[in-house]
Amino acid sequence: MSLATRKRFALGRLKTGEMNRTEAAYDAHLAEQERRGAIIWRKFEGLKFRLADNTFYTPDFVVMTSLFELECHEVKGFWEDDARVKVKVAASLYPLRFLGVTARAKKRGGGWEVEEF
Repeated sequence: MSLATRKRFALGRLKTGEMNRTEAAYDAHLAEQERRGAIIWRKFEGLKFRLADNTFYTPDFVVMTSLFELECHEVKGFWEDDARVKVKVAASLYPLRFLGVTARAKKRGGGWEVEEF
């Protein structure tokens, strides 16, 4: 069966607590930052924020910097509008730093693009 005629299926959601490839790569990046002393703690899906009735937001990573500041890092391959809205709402309600992180293409040098909300 050729690629053009093969049925396409949605990948679906991973179970709570399971990282996708982008999140796993970012976790490795955070582990290196921890080894270097830039951060002192990290937790995948470590906090859950109530945004409204029956509406919650769980950032991909909660990070404590070497300055003892908590940050919430949302890792995306690409942004969907609803995800961006949830991060912006959380940033407006809670006194923490919220960062959006996307992988930079290898042809552009690799690494991570970071956006603060």
